[in-house]
Amino acid sequence: MDVLIQELDLKLRQWQPEIAQQVRQYIKEVIELADEGGLDLVRSKIVEQEVLDLIDESETW
Repeated sequence: MDVLIQELDLKLRQWQPEIAQQVRQYIKEVIELADEGGLDLVRSKIVEQEVLDLIDESETW
């Protein structure tokens, strides 16, 4: 985990301030979801969207 923290610290200093702030907000939201046990719900929505995208693609064939 230390490598991840080091890389994130480096990137946050390299990115433009608005990008770094947006990444900080996303990370904060992920931490809150993890604390609340909500990551499984997020993962489910991602899988659902992937399935919908596949259906859309198959309809265009």
